[in-house]
Amino acid sequence: MSIKYDVQGGIALITINRPEKLNSLNLKMYEDLANAFKEAASDPTVSVCILTGAGDRAFCVGADLKESIPHLAAGHYISEWDDTHLKHTPMYKPIIAAVNGFCLGGGFEILFSTDIRLASENAVFALPEVGIGVVPAGGTLVRLARQIPYTKAMEIILTGKKITAQEALEYGILNYVVKPADLLNESIKIAEKILDLSSVAVQSAKESVIKLLSLPMDQAFDMEALLGNKVFTNPDAKEGLDAFYNKRKPNFPSRQW
Repeated sequence: MSIKYDVQGGIALITINRPEKLNSLNLKMYEDLANAFKEAASDPTVSVCILTGAGDRAFCVGADLKESIPHLAAGHYISEWDDTHLKHTPMYKPIIAAVNGFCLGGGFEILFSTDIRLASENAVFALPEVGIGVVPAGGTLVRLARQIPYTKAMEIILTGKKITAQEALEYGILNYVVKPADLLNESIKIAEKILDLSSVAVQSAKESVIKLLSLPMDQAFDMEALLGNKVFTNPDAKEGLDAFYNKRKPNFPSRQW
């Protein structure tokens, strides 16, 4: 399978599995990756996802240009891949990215849709689209300047420059840089921390941040209160407070794994 999907203990491990082609995405893989995200989003036994690439050479180098460019040039719209880039997909379960090796083009764009990001020391990042006469329209033109300083975002987008894992960390694109052998284990450790928490609270927090980001401040504060109230009145909140007062570990009702 070119997109591997495996669920164990509340964690969905999604692997882009085409290492012989540096995990580039053909048209079928775009569809399969979108479906993997949707399956994780709808599965009550999944609380957190880890997205990675097979092998140690690449996370994903983006679209297979032999298929994607002719496909788009024939009149197909890039919005066909919106679900793969999580542009409109209501995915509020945390996604941890584990980046091994090259993370280029569309692979880099998919990274911007994840929430917590780790990379191996040998990872390399770039958006080379302008060098072949196209643009990174898989969410990057919206997301990147909202996630890191404008000047850094524009340098990456407009020059196509390659940056190292350490530079990506300094830019604010990554959370951690680790040794290649530790990448998956460190990602799992973070996922396990999330598993100990209320799934309702975690997913509501992510949903709120995404929805409030584009609202004017006063409107965002009002919406924050409404979204927060739904969580405060949820059974997980009752269990969490009782566990806190009685100095025990909570057993949140939202856990189904």
